[in-house]
Amino acid sequence: MSDKIFELISKNGKARNGILITPHGNVETPVFMPVATKGTIKTVPERDFQDLGITMIISNSLHLFLKPGLDIIKMHGDIHDFIRFKGPIFTDSGGFQITNENLLSSIRDDGIVFKTPHNGKKLLLTPKMSAEIQNDLGTDIAMALDYCIPFGRSKRKVERAVELTYKWSREFFSERKGIGFGIVQGGVFKDLREKSASNITSIDFHGYAVGGLSIGEPKDVMYDVLEYTMDLLPEEKPRYFMGLGSPVDVLKGVMLGIDVFDSVFPTRNARHGLAFTNEGALDIRKTKFRDDLRPLDEKCDCYACRNYTRAYIHHLFREKEILALYLLTVHNIRFMIRFMENVRSSIKNNSIEKLMEDTEEKFGKQNA
Repeated sequence: MSDKIFELISKNGKARNGILITPHGNVETPVFMPVATKGTIKTVPERDFQDLGITMIISNSLHLFLKPGLDIIKMHGDIHDFIRFKGPIFTDSGGFQITNENLLSSIRDDGIVFKTPHNGKKLLLTPKMSAEIQNDLGTDIAMALDYCIPFGRSKRKVERAVELTYKWSREFFSERKGIGFGIVQGGVFKDLREKSASNITSIDFHGYAVGGLSIGEPKDVMYDVLEYTMDLLPEEKPRYFMGLGSPVDVLKGVMLGIDVFDSVFPTRNARHGLAFTNEGALDIRKTKFRDDLRPLDEKCDCYACRNYTRAYIHHLFREKEILALYLLTVHNIRFMIRFMENVRSSIKNNSIEKLMEDTEEKFGKQNA
């Protein structure tokens, strides 16, 4: 399957600055993708993407298959036409939904049985079916179907997840038309991470992802297992950490060699009143912002910071106005896009250690 889709530009330690090459354009890495699970970044219309600097997003192929359905999406053309976004789009397979007890029915050797939330019917998602769904969507980069086992399960159960992920990845690979990434599992067990990495990298995917971390394990364990796993992945292909989104975590991931990130962390926190700023994180709902006439971040160029005060946004949150969710969401997305610009510059300038010091000083307490 594999054609080269990644070009390395520069390094600072293990941190890499490169170019990810896709059918809908090239993207400079390291890059953070906002999450558009069901075809939308919550509260943010596509018309704002360019202003925010969004270069790439990720959606979930299982959710889109269930609703609105492939027939509706294909009436528009493909996922790009449906969403009205012409940039690169990743799609996840649905393997992560194993961790959702409201959706999962059972795990079989041939796939995952889900309880369809819309009508209660059961759906068997096989690797072949997942590949076909993502092919039909016209996604730029498709994730192989994996068994993302929740944290805290026994080693025996994690080993089964590793074995099924390998089996499913081979079946997915044979059906995928276009760019595909394999996913390394193994929980927090280093020997199983090594086994999974050996299995998945034996398949000639275009890139490889680290899955099954940042789902409840202690932070020090996550970093330790991630560092161990990164040394098992090929240098010449892009590496993706699925579900990592705080500034400190993302930067630590970059320093271990990760190229691509996604997370609902910035947008979900925005909907709960938390803004990322050059001073650190602030909770706009607090009374102290009631008469604060400054923007959320005086160094930010987003729509919210160009036009509104902290006092106004505080008022909107207190009154439960929908505009509050929009303003904080666009702000946090713009913060992460600008943060990644600084990360890339720090790699080129060999100053990533200094950026890490600054980031931990501002966001370390929140990240603990």
